[in-house]
Amino acid sequence: MINTIKENGDTFKNLLNGKWIPSEGSLIEIKSPLNKEVIGKVQAMLKEEVDKAIEGAKDAQKSWSDMPLNERCEILYKAADILLENQETLIDLMVIEIGKDRKSAKSEIVRTSDFIRFTADSAKNIEGESIPGDSFPGYKKNKVLVVNRDPVGVVLAISPFNYPVNLAASKIAPAIVSGNTVVFKPATQGALSGLYLAKVFDLAGVPAGVVNTITGRGSEIGDYVVSHKDIDFVNFTGSTEIGQRISKITTMKPLLMELGGKDAAIVLEDADLDLAAKNIVAGAFSYSGQRCTAVKRVLVLDKVADKLVDKISKEMEKLTIGNPLRNEGSLDVVPLIDSKSADFVMELIEDAKKKGAVLLKGGEIEGNLITPTLFDKVTLEMRVAWEEPFGPVLPIIRVKDVEEAIKIANESEYGLQSSVFTENMNDAFYVANKLEVGTVQVNNKTERGPDHFPFLGVKNSGMGTQGIKYSIKSMTRPKAVVINLK
Repeated sequence: MINTIKENGDTFKNLLNGKWIPSEGSLIEIKSPLNKEVIGKVQAMLKEEVDKAIEGAKDAQKSWSDMPLNERCEILYKAADILLENQETLIDLMVIEIGKDRKSAKSEIVRTSDFIRFTADSAKNIEGESIPGDSFPGYKKNKVLVVNRDPVGVVLAISPFNYPVNLAASKIAPAIVSGNTVVFKPATQGALSGLYLAKVFDLAGVPAGVVNTITGRGSEIGDYVVSHKDIDFVNFTGSTEIGQRISKITTMKPLLMELGGKDAAIVLEDADLDLAAKNIVAGAFSYSGQRCTAVKRVLVLDKVADKLVDKISKEMEKLTIGNPLRNEGSLDVVPLIDSKSADFVMELIEDAKKKGAVLLKGGEIEGNLITPTLFDKVTLEMRVAWEEPFGPVLPIIRVKDVEEAIKIANESEYGLQSSVFTENMNDAFYVANKLEVGTVQVNNKTERGPDHFPFLGVKNSGMGTQGIKYSIKSMTRPKAVVINLK
């Protein structure tokens, strides 16, 4: 299947109005984070070619939205099946392109297939409403409002490198099942996997123009495409810096954005410390912490801090570390996506060491692989207390009471998720109600799923609400028809 989207061996084409075509622009080399070898090339599309992709999506949208919902859903069911049928090839590609271990890559593909199928199921249950006019004072029974949901039009879907299949499908599937068309721009690193997913929808029978792809450097076409007059909606997952720029340069254009996080795990005195340690380590170091929902700092009450730190340190000894090309098993810590990311994490580590944090584990680097790093007695003037590392480093911040923990958590520019560990549900709800985040996990690590739950960030962590039915509603709008009776 993958060869049908290639040209000249290792160059990937783009899907434009039902055909896989090469660009007239230059090529971008995609290098593996695992061995630095070139594994493929994608097209650096020209603005004129971007125009054609958007124009094709706009032209296809009306006929696609007129297709009965049950027929659109059948295409999604078929896409979910095709994805599973070809998972081994895609697993191989994800391992080499983004450095994810095979178990995690397989999990992402299975989860994505489930997501696509559940999206079709959910779309069938999105209902309109009717409102009688006489329910408002002063009106009689001569008006009835019927409300349906219309697609917004052409959706620009921009996905990140770390979940190039799942976080692409989480944009594409809710958009197209609702009658929108999609212009899909994958992150450059992760573009090969993203284009493979586009091929899955193509094979499933999505009509020409319903899903078009564009590839290229964000610095060259990024601003152009997000501000394009024929893009009706932008659905973006990526850095806060880029998200803020998108927000500034788009005018009267709805946005759905998942951005950065500095998720805190708050551990109270009565917490089950074994449970807390296990969840904190899993949440902090899975896929080397390259997740927006990774546990990125621990705020623990002084009374139990020594015990918790000891348990976290021992739990970290169970972490598996290595290169997925040399290890077929499950790996927690793998090389970071590129040297720039690894250098940034090491800057945070060196800053913490210089300012007096106690390095308990890790802090070493070989290539892009950083050993899982644990700092105790981190203070608020250290960068690692506030900045998102997107790497395998966990700072422990000791606090005197729950109010201090809440205060520090809320002083972050981010507001994605937090965890609170306690055996007292009254305390859990007290903390949850005080935290300025989209989601609070009680006695669990911060994490995205299940995918039908609402997923959102506040402050610099995002705009709008994701989650299957929430995404569908975000990419549709109410259409009101008032029936005036005689």
